[in-house]
Amino acid sequence: MLVSIVIPNYNGKKYIKTCLESIKKQTYKDFEVIFVDNGSSDGSVDYVKAHYPEILLITLEENFGFSIAVNRGIEKAQGDYVVLLNTDTEATDNWLYELVTCVTSNSKIFSCASKMLQYYDKDKIDDAGDFYSILGWAYQDGHDESASLYTEDRYIFSSCAGAAIYRKSLFEKVGLFDERFFAYLEDVDIGYRAQIEGYFNYFCSKAIIYHIGSATSGGGYSPFKVKLSSRNNLYLIYKNMPLIQIVLNIPFILIGIIIKYLFFRRKNLGIAYKEGLIEGLKTLKSVNKKSFKLKDIGKLIKIQYWLTGYTLKYAYRKLRFFQRSN
Repeated sequence: MLVSIVIPNYNGKKYIKTCLESIKKQTYKDFEVIFVDNGSSDGSVDYVKAHYPEILLITLEENFGFSIAVNRGIEKAQGDYVVLLNTDTEATDNWLYELVTCVTSNSKIFSCASKMLQYYDKDKIDDAGDFYSILGWAYQDGHDESASLYTEDRYIFSSCAGAAIYRKSLFEKVGLFDERFFAYLEDVDIGYRAQIEGYFNYFCSKAIIYHIGSATSGGGYSPFKVKLSSRNNLYLIYKNMPLIQIVLNIPFILIGIIIKYLFFRRKNLGIAYKEGLIEGLKTLKSVNKKSFKLKDIGKLIKIQYWLTGYTLKYAYRKLRFFQRSN
């Protein structure tokens, strides 16, 4: 079956060859590649035209962000499944085969996440599935832990869209990536929405790929990333939680906001974090809130149970990691 690999790019020319050459080596051959350039100024478009003329190239006149770029690619995709892939990655030869095997194993799967290892330290995990907590924190499971761990497939809250496969037909029910997010947490949002619709996301432990991480935004923390993330987290909560769930979780959400603010203030990013919160509060009404029906109550209770469990799991893993490090 045909798989459409959508690659968004913004000034990622130096990563393109490694990424695309690793795709060429895939054991699974039935795929097309759609390269969506977000107004790059580093010669990315000319490079792709010259070296990979077989690729479908979509060029946007400016940097519209991750969500718009991948949505334009998804709209052009001909495959039954869509893979979203960052340019700052290098896939192992069986990566695509494992993702396809995983997502086709159950018709209720919306997305499958790759086992992402750190490009510059391949003995460590970058992301083994994304999770979300009642503190309003999204986190990468397994980050900085040994690559020898996380060897079993399992349910996750959402898939990191830097290297994940999606069932294309379900975009009609779940919707595409929220273009208001621009970048950051848009993949958690769509994974959340899929669960509300009764589908689930899965971690594929054998789909191994190497990832540099935040390559186009400078890596690590930056005012840009911190501001967008804090704003988008408010969008995420407002969109996907009914009022009663927000009221139930508000003490924990406020605690999470305070802790995050203190954390970023120590890194001289407190102002950026506050600016994101203020912008989020001012623009909440422009976000399309999910409408809830009585029939969704069972799914919402299940999600609330997971959010609570993920909070405890996150605290436990951080404690265990700290103990091992010392």
